[in-house]
Amino acid sequence: MDGFLRKWQDELKKTFTGKSDAPPDWALRLADGDDPGYHLPGSAVWAVHGSMSPIVAGIRTLLMQSLHPGALAGVHEHSNFRDDPLGRLAHTIRWIFTVTYGSRDAAHEASRRVRLLHEAVQGDYSDGRGAVRSYSANDPELASWVHLTFTDSFLAAHLLWGHAIPGGPDAYVREWAQAGRLMGVAGPPLTESELRQQLDAWYASGELRVDDRVAETVAFIRDAPLHPMLRPGYRVLFAGAVYSLEPRFREMLGLKVPRLGPFPLPVRFATKAVLGVVRLALGPKGPSELAARSRLRRLGLPGADLE
Repeated sequence: MDGFLRKWQDELKKTFTGKSDAPPDWALRLADGDDPGYHLPGSAVWAVHGSMSPIVAGIRTLLMQSLHPGALAGVHEHSNFRDDPLGRLAHTIRWIFTVTYGSRDAAHEASRRVRLLHEAVQGDYSDGRGAVRSYSANDPELASWVHLTFTDSFLAAHLLWGHAIPGGPDAYVREWAQAGRLMGVAGPPLTESELRQQLDAWYASGELRVDDRVAETVAFIRDAPLHPMLRPGYRVLFAGAVYSLEPRFREMLGLKVPRLGPFPLPVRFATKAVLGVVRLALGPKGPSELAARSRLRRLGLPGADLE
């Protein structure tokens, strides 16, 4: 049994970081730098991103982002997500945690690197009205949709499966707006109300659409090519992501909360249980947060060791 648990734990770590035997080098380098960074212990961003809810939020974000034909075209035409989905996941996690826990210099460099990679991601797509439009991954409008879906998903998942957010939802939206600015977003929302208003505007705009490519993407996300040991838990987390979606977006994606006949299954409870097991396997604090706390102690920041 111990061997099985160790193997499961190793596969879990490999899924998130690409390595099972040691923290990734980039996470350890978050101890470097000469400034505290954009986000500190006790912030809303640390509370949300340091919990287990981002695992569900990541799935939800991918589902939401697939509704924009420009974002989806970029993924299908300029990404190897089918061949190396875990590699793409690891790159995304690296950016999120660097902006969350790194110095300001590290956050800017990580964002610059992503934007540089995005320069080649451009082409044409058919929008929700059937008109042909050009897209670029660095386009502020497209970056805005990506930022909105990320912020909405991470907030929604945490409100369902996380603990209290210091300052409440508005604090998280306001603090994470800095990540949007680093990626070229003009006017990211600063309150939960503004987040809702911007999502409503996108929904009413006719820009979002559902087609065969969306269905293919949803099917891929539903049945992600994970190690067999991780698939049972992932099915629960996928159901949790579907559960957390607003009904209007869930309907667009053709998804339903699992039911047994007329009765809904206890998805919220099951998701919480799986996230609890994952936390036991990974530990209460990840290597990125530990490295950041080391940097903050070196800089003499009060509260670097506080929960």
